Amino acid sequence: GEIQAQQAGTAFAQAGIYFDRVICSNLIRTHQTASYVLQALATAGLPTTVPQHCNNLAELKGGKLGEIPSAQVREAFLGAFDGVVEESMQFLGGETIGQLLDRVLPEIDALRADPDWDVCLLVLHGGVNRAVLSYLLTGQRLFLGGLAQSTACINAIDVGQDREDAVLRLMNYAPRDLLHTSTRKTTMEHLLDQFLRLKSLMSSKL
Repeated sequence: GEIQAQQAGTAFAQAGIYFDRVICSNLIRTHQTASYVLQALATAGLPTTVPQHCNNLAELKGGKLGEIPSAQVREAFLGAFDGVVEESMQFLGGETIGQLLDRVLPEIDALRADPDWDVCLLVLHGGVNRAVLSYLLTGQRLFLGGLAQSTACINAIDVGQDREDAVLRLMNYAPRDLLHTSTRKTTMEHLLDQFLRLKSLMSSKL
């Protein structure tokens, strides 16, 4: 993860891109990622700024895995990231997509309405990124689960000076794996595999 964040920062620095606003979620890993990016910019002699944090941009909140019936485990892990997702869909038996949109979209609207920035870096999470991308690209309250989001990937959206239009310039750019050949599985598919292996191991010991 550190290497991926450093490489993302290097990609920005080599392109001469810097940010007049940096926003992270309340989770420490987003601040750590932002720090590596900003360190790369500083090393290249580019301006940096102090990251802000926003609780409402935290990742989808899961429930207790042990309470999910075995027959529903696969859907609980993967259902929130498949096609146009219903707002009633729960992530790992916890927060629904609708609840995620309720807290994320107002923050994005407020950011777009704020004239005091030109280039902003959002260091967030896969589910939140999908919510932001879906909203800005469609102009609707939608959640497109099939938007791939690799770890430490870079998305670039140009909202224009009037903040009304949204043009996707770049999505899921991963400096360490440009063509995404290292795996054909999503992050959640890997986590599901790990969970099933752990559950099988624990069952075999009982």
